[in-house]
Amino acid sequence: MAAPDHLTLIVGAGFSGIGTAIALDRAGLGDYLVIEAGEGPGGTWYWNTYPGIAVDIPSFSYQFSFEQSPDWTRTYAPGHELRAYAEHCVDKYRLRHKIRFRTKVLGAAFDDDENLWRVELDTGETVTSRFLINACGVLITPKTPDIDGVDSFAGVTMHTARWDHSVELTGKRVAVIGTGASAVQVIPEIAPIVERLTVFQRTPIWCFPKFDVPLPPLARRLMRLPGGRTVQRLLSQAYVEMTFTLPAQYFTINPMAKNMAKVGEAYLRRQVHDPEVRAKLTPRYAVGCKRPGFHNTYLATYNRDNVELVTEPIDKITGSGVATVDGQTRDIDVLILATGFRVMDDDMLTYPLTGAGGRTWSQHWREHRLQAYEGVSVPGFPNYFTVFGPYGYVGSSYFALIETQSRHIVRCLRHARRTRARRVEVKQEANDRYFAEMMRKRHRQIFWQDTCRYANSYYFDRNGDAPLRPTTTLEAAWRSRRFPLDDYAFTA
Repeated sequence: MAAPDHLTLIVGAGFSGIGTAIALDRAGLGDYLVIEAGEGPGGTWYWNTYPGIAVDIPSFSYQFSFEQSPDWTRTYAPGHELRAYAEHCVDKYRLRHKIRFRTKVLGAAFDDDENLWRVELDTGETVTSRFLINACGVLITPKTPDIDGVDSFAGVTMHTARWDHSVELTGKRVAVIGTGASAVQVIPEIAPIVERLTVFQRTPIWCFPKFDVPLPPLARRLMRLPGGRTVQRLLSQAYVEMTFTLPAQYFTINPMAKNMAKVGEAYLRRQVHDPEVRAKLTPRYAVGCKRPGFHNTYLATYNRDNVELVTEPIDKITGSGVATVDGQTRDIDVLILATGFRVMDDDMLTYPLTGAGGRTWSQHWREHRLQAYEGVSVPGFPNYFTVFGPYGYVGSSYFALIETQSRHIVRCLRHARRTRARRVEVKQEANDRYFAEMMRKRHRQIFWQDTCRYANSYYFDRNGDAPLRPTTTLEAAWRSRRFPLDDYAFTA
């Protein structure tokens, strides 16, 4: 019987991988290797470096509960501080020697005879592990728009997720396709320096003011005190829960959720002068159907003389510009794709995955819809766990998700060690029970209200499902500590 190279292999050294690795070390399960395609840790915050990038929830919530940084300079940390925080966590918890950077996973297949995973790397190696944890996250693989000619533009094309800092935008004619979360941040940054900025909008985004201010010396001193950190985090967590999780997950019974549109409309009236432009920027769907934006100058940017908002659908990209269905073509020098990521997708993994009996991950989800037990495990894929699985995320801080899911995974691996199990697989009946519960509770979410059909939200998959967990952050955390281990089959 072959022994695997490692007990556990973790794919991804973003915060999901970092948090999972720390959880494994704390549980005495330190025989693991992390595979990371980038040259450094941070995941989303390593790859995304576009101008204006920052968190869109308070810094106090966007961090591990056990490692609260005293070094945030603003209430909403800029991207470079998040990347520095990732480096800090890797060094403090001594993870660097367990991470293989500049290495990409090409594919993973489960060996039914040996009960282990065989993982192919772009170095030509095949690494084996008893357990495989997907910690790739979802804001990693850029999504290219399905527009005719997008690959044939003669000028410079770049996606916000792969920003090319060698490209000089000053004095250039620039087009941005998309008005999602990254566009909300990058558009106000580049508008003052370009000759002309044309923004192509398919669906407007709800945008709200952001209390983004430098942290005063007193607040930063409080961040160095355990009691001060606790108070700041509790207040921040309550704010995050009240502004998204509760309105989105309990829309039908939460009157506050239905009033948020009035707040957004009032903000639009204050920020945008031209009533026609304001009308174009006003969403026709309820707040929460898609991820809202938080920015203090995004909407006001459309008051500038050198900024044009285009809502006519794009017909094609030509060699020199963008042509819309009304027959107009706007010549440009630089094309910026702010078109997001492959999120709720059958193939959202960054590598092909083959489970027991030769069944692929994408094939399974195409046939059975996106679903995973507690957002972590899928029947037919033994010894495999994912941090960001369907019906795992409630919509609050990703760090809350990481800690919840890694706690679930550690409970399984600890039990496997106690029982000397070589194969751990969630039972079909447990998965079916959990999925039925998610279906039963989802009617109260904002996503199932009629208004959301206008949102074009990435929350929805191709089956029309929005696989977010219809609970609170606290309930998800509680369940990670209490789910029945009997829901898994542990085989020696």
